[in-house]
Amino acid sequence: MKPIRKAQERDLSRMAEILIFNYRLYFYPIFQNDDYYFNELQTPAVASDLAGALPSLWVYDDGAVKGFLQLEGAEIRRLFVEPVLHGQAIGAALLEHAVSLGADRLWALEKNRDAIRFYSRHGFRETGQRRLEGGTEDYLVLLRRTKE
Repeated sequence: MKPIRKAQERDLSRMAEILIFNYRLYFYPIFQNDDYYFNELQTPAVASDLAGALPSLWVYDDGAVKGFLQLEGAEIRRLFVEPVLHGQAIGAALLEHAVSLGADRLWALEKNRDAIRFYSRHGFRETGQRRLEGGTEDYLVLLRRTKE
């Protein structure tokens, strides 16, 4: 059985937990916005936000939802894995699935060098194109998949 499937309503709270844990672990140290990360970023609100994107969401589920992917057209919008499970090829499986569906680009926070290294190992390269992350002074960088 392939562990990647379309997300369903029953997955929303679990996906919200995964997103929140990742945001607090990897983005809070950069942005340090207590109000957002500890007041606004709550499971019910994030699950509600994800519900609006349900048609574009996929989960890695091998008996438990351990990661998820949001794919809009050829752009990977989100890819998150439960932080305690990093290094178990879950992210790689989700990324390969996105590529198999035609994904060839994504935006990553420029300061998130670990994520950029991960995507680079899977054929995504920085293009030199940057844009400000909304409401911040930090940049996102565009990565595109190179043809192999």
